[in-house]
Amino acid sequence: MRLILLGAPGAGKGTVAKMLTGLDGSVQISTGDILRGEVRAGSDLGKAAKQHMDSGGLVPDEVIMGMMEKRLQQPDAAKGFLLDGFPRTIPQAEALDQLLAKLGIQLDAVVNIDVPRDVILDRLTTRRTCSNPECQEIYNVKTRPPKQEGVCDKCGSPVIQRDDETEEAISKRLETYNEKTAPLAGYYEKKGDLLTVSSTSSDEVVDAIKKRIGM
Repeated sequence: MRLILLGAPGAGKGTVAKMLTGLDGSVQISTGDILRGEVRAGSDLGKAAKQHMDSGGLVPDEVIMGMMEKRLQQPDAAKGFLLDGFPRTIPQAEALDQLLAKLGIQLDAVVNIDVPRDVILDRLTTRRTCSNPECQEIYNVKTRPPKQEGVCDKCGSPVIQRDDETEEAISKRLETYNEKTAPLAGYYEKKGDLLTVSSTSSDEVVDAIKKRIGM
């Protein structure tokens, strides 16, 4: 399957992507992972991205698209891919359309996971993440706490609340999402690619996707 997953921070894109990868071997692709990989590898694209990241600026779209083109041509993406949190803006969506056309790739659907704001705030303010950059296992103090409080089950590193997951920070992230990324739903709806699923259940979202693409 070849999907784009849209949804506000905390809508459950990552969870849904992990469930879908288990169905047919499609790979989950996030720009954050690609960026970190290219920076670690010290590639030309990674060096260009690092300059912007180090100065606190946004990585330009042309650098992101260069990385995306490279990533989509790697062997593991041949089975299918799930773009998690990309594109973020209309210009990125237009650039992605051009890239997919160039590579001869047809999307199966663009899935918009619609979750109420109060649910998102509750999910993210109770989320905790392993501080080990090699692990980054995610917990939730209400629904999935670590076995030992404050300690990662997997690697034993401290489990922390990220700076961008305080209520104030989340409200800002949601404002940015509504301003820049939410209009993508309209963009893809006009193209006939959009599937909006209003549910807080990842299982229901996955079932709706399977139905849409005939799995």
